[in-house]
Parts: sequence; C-alpha cells; structure tokens
Amino acid sequence: MSAQARIAAEVESWPGVDSGPGRFGSLRFTVGRRELGHLHGDGIADLPLRPEAARDLIAAGQAREHRYTPEGSGWVTVELRSDDDADRVVELMRGSYERAIEKRPELVR
Repeated sequence: MSAQARIAAEVESWPGVDSGPGRFGSLRFTVGRRELGHLHGDGIADLPLRPEAARDLIAAGQAREHRYTPEGSGWVTVELRSDDDADRVVELMRGSYERAIEKRPELVR
C-alpha cells in the first residue's frame, strides 16, 4: 500500500475528519475548519504544528520548514521515504486532531 493510501485510510477513519482536494493537487485533511495537513502524492506531507513541535522535528532531521510559509509558522514538510515516515505523519496528524476536538468536541458529533 502506498504512503498516501496508508495515511489516508487511517486519518479518514477518525470521526469528523473530511478529506478532499487541496492546492497544487494535494489531498487535504480537515476537522471542522482546522487543517490537519495535506499530502502531495507519496512524496511529501505538509503539516501545521505548534511552533515548538516543528522546531523539534526540524532539529531532529525529521522535517524541514515548509517552503511557502513564514519561518517559525509551525508548518513543516515531511518527506515520505519509509513506512516510519508515514507512521510519523499519522502520529503528528493525530496530535493535531486530538487538540482540535478537545477544544471543540462538537466537531465529532
């Protein structure tokens, strides 16, 4: 199964998550109005994270700054080179999902 298919199957199974086309041919995942991230095929995932989480991933070499957002915005790009990378993207999206529904539980009703 491709990285995009693996990630999509998991994230789309969460209550309240919608997916659909994003910019530049991406596959976008949202809960309510909050974007959890988007995938550009099987190559990369772009994710909005808390700035401190983004800094930690970048420092660990697991992500890079998103090239079209301001430095320090929290947006990162993760290259999908392995199953571990895909699993990491799912974990990161799950963290964003949990924070979103904690603030707005009505999103999953």
